[in-house]
Formats: sequence, C-alpha cells, structure tokens
Amino acid sequence: MDVGMIRIVALCGSLRSDSLNRRALLVARAWTPPDCAIALWEGLAGLPPFTPDLDRADEPAPAPVEDFRREVGAADGLLIACPEYAHGIPGAFKNALDWLVGDTAFPGKPVALMNVAPRASHAQAQLREVLTTMSATIVDEACCTSAFPRPDEPESFSAFERAVRDALAACAAFLRRAP
Repeated sequence: MDVGMIRIVALCGSLRSDSLNRRALLVARAWTPPDCAIALWEGLAGLPPFTPDLDRADEPAPAPVEDFRREVGAADGLLIACPEYAHGIPGAFKNALDWLVGDTAFPGKPVALMNVAPRASHAQAQLREVLTTMSATIVDEACCTSAFPRPDEPESFSAFERAVRDALAACAAFLRRAP
C-alpha cells in the first residue's frame, strides 16, 4: 500500500439519521490515528433494491450504485457499524451488500466491524457470514464490541473510547501492512 493517508470508508447499517451506529462512526472519526481518515458514506437510503436486471455487464448500474461502488473501491478499508433488527441485518444494509457482490474491487477488501449493542450478536454473526462469502478480509483485531455510552453513565465513555481507539489502531496497522 502507498505510504500516504489511509482512507477508511465507514458504512452505517441504519437508515435512522440519529442512530447509535451512525453516532459511533462519527465519534470514531475523531479517534483515528493521524495517518488515517474516515469518510462516512451517506447513500444507503438512495440505493435501489438489488436485482440482477439492473446489474448487467452491458449497461451501467444505477448512479447511486456506481457511486457506492466507487467509494468502496477507493477505500483502503471499511468500518461497518450495523444495528440488529429482528435478530438480523437490516434489509436496507443487506441490499447495499448485495450490490457489492459482483463488484471486482470488493474481494479482499479489509473490513472492521463495530458493534455498539453488545447483546446484538445475531447481526454481527450474519455480517461475518455474508462478508466472508463475499470474500472480504475481516480484520478480527480491528473489530470491537462496546456499548455506546449513555449520558447517565460517564464511566462507560472511557471504556467505549478505549475499545474504539484500540480497534482503529489495529485497523490502521493492518492497512499499513497491506500490499
């Protein structure tokens, strides 16, 4: 990898504008190592439902899909924070991942998972399964599970910050070693 700035694209699996996952990704931007930058991708709601009819080699995909693929392809790595709905990945986020299945830039893409709801283990397991099937490189040492801090529990903030900083440092170290 080039020795310049490491570019991490953050993907939030929630459509809620004030979701804990989105807030965690925004906070994480302030805690990245100095040679890293996190860009939060905001286009989840604009992706059309996946269908192979719109994903053909002889025609460009819809513009929001092309933009998404370009963002992911240009990233050195991905940071994903995804909620759990009904013991699974939210449909809109699974749809986004489906649009990446045929993208040639995705296989081998380093991915770190951030879980801000420790009891939400089903979606995390599903994300690992789906991303592994898609040939992502899950960077285990850069994955973290830590409850998003509650305003009435200030001591939880330092534990969350430590977990996220450690995960981001591990992610950056992995990306620095990447070819």
